Amino acid sequence: MIGIEWENFLKSHASEEPEVLKLLARKTHSDVLMPRMLSGHLQGRWLAMISQLVKPKRILEIGTYTGYSAICLAEGLAAGGQLITIDINEELADLVNEFVQKAGFSDRITQLTGPAADIIPSLDGPFDMVFIDADKALYPLYYDLVFDKVATGGLILVDNVAWDGKVLEPEKHENKETKGIMALLEKVRQDDRVEPLILPIRDGILTARKK
Repeated sequence: MIGIEWENFLKSHASEEPEVLKLLARKTHSDVLMPRMLSGHLQGRWLAMISQLVKPKRILEIGTYTGYSAICLAEGLAAGGQLITIDINEELADLVNEFVQKAGFSDRITQLTGPAADIIPSLDGPFDMVFIDADKALYPLYYDLVFDKVATGGLILVDNVAWDGKVLEPEKHENKETKGIMALLEKVRQDDRVEPLILPIRDGILTARKK
């Protein structure tokens, strides 16, 4: 979690957003509820970079929203690679499809609509990367559902683990979202199958490498 002035400074020293993502960000802010959920410039360029470094063959994303992060992650896919993205909101599917097409990733990104907890068990692994950015109360469940589907050496990325600083005083924020994030963080902290690190990008990204 970083302040707006520092975030703007970091953005000014980051790679430029692709034009299609600038358009998608504007569309999201003008037409879609809760545009703060968008990954945005700084986090998006980090997602693209980590994907380009890993060169994953398969990526699973839990929480599509308007497709910004899916497009960023798809930038690093290996030749012939595929990204599956899941979201419960059917109303955004057409917007996501529109911008996936504009980004040139129609053959690489597959949208699935419905509850992620129901869909994940039906998917075959392995995945080289998983990005979790959906219902915070269900974070521990999503982690458990995807773990065996992640390749050895693969990455599990989880967004919003700083939760606007609420994780520093969880006793003052007795809601299911904060409890879900805290439960996930404790689960990962005690999991000797992974090497975890929280990066202070945007609202905090947990990065866990499966041993």
